[in-house]
Amino acid sequence: MKAAVITFPGSNCDRDLYDAFAKSGAEVVRVWHKETAIPEGTDVVGVPGGFSFGDYLRCGAIASRSPIGEAVVDFARRGGHVIGICNGFQVLTEMGLLPGALMRNAGLKFVCRQQRLTVATSTSPFTEGYARGAEITFPIAHHDGNYVIDAEGLKRLEGEDRVAFRYVDNPNGSAADIAGVLSENRRVLGLMPHPERVVEPAQGGTDGAALFRALTGLLAKA
Repeated sequence: MKAAVITFPGSNCDRDLYDAFAKSGAEVVRVWHKETAIPEGTDVVGVPGGFSFGDYLRCGAIASRSPIGEAVVDFARRGGHVIGICNGFQVLTEMGLLPGALMRNAGLKFVCRQQRLTVATSTSPFTEGYARGAEITFPIAHHDGNYVIDAEGLKRLEGEDRVAFRYVDNPNGSAADIAGVLSENRRVLGLMPHPERVVEPAQGGTDGAALFRALTGLLAKA
């Protein structure tokens, strides 16, 4: 299984995401944002956290229009798997690959802590390694993680079982405690918490490892 991790100026979790994929058994390549194509044979694209382009304009707005952006959108629309974490989630919403938007935290402060979550669905390539309703802990570190969506969009997400994770103790005001959402074909995941930061005991937890193991195992079989 081959993973491609995109790096933008200001990305600071690209190495963490690279290592998480590698530890799960994937072959991983790095892709600079100036590239115009996803490497041949890529199974999943990872868009990492950080502060791409200094979060100017809106978080993820400039990154979504980088040269590699069109290739990521095309990859996803052809059925490729994509995961966007924290700033990566913001980028994917700006690309139009996921509904809703990420706004300033309700408390107007940067939030950095270990965060309890519940697994809202286990029927996706990213979450099938967890039991539905299971409580897990991922770190969070964001200033603009308040997920907003209109009432009709929220109803659709709920009705199609496309909420991937929810906050146990909502840290940012997100609608319906949403921490992560899936695309219509369930092959694109965006989430604010950082599973790549808890994949081995030295990081203080391993709750994120199941996400990468499940995805790598599924795509390796495919």
